[in-house]
Amino acid sequence: MTPDDWLVAAKTDADRRGLPELKPLLDALNDATRALRAASWNRHAAGPPSAVDAADRATRSDDPR
Repeated sequence: MTPDDWLVAAKTDADRRGLPELKPLLDALNDATRALRAASWNRHAAGPPSAVDAADRATRSDDPR
């Protein structure tokens, strides 16, 4: 589901439930989500873990390996 598909579905659901005042909030959430996904610091969010992350996992006792 794309963000546009989600927005259409969410607005349709708001209408169905009789909550038209929710639609501007859904638009704002959609805009904020787009801005966060487009942020420069988010470009590598799905990349491989760093060496620091790997070391942290190796030393944590709560890691359910």
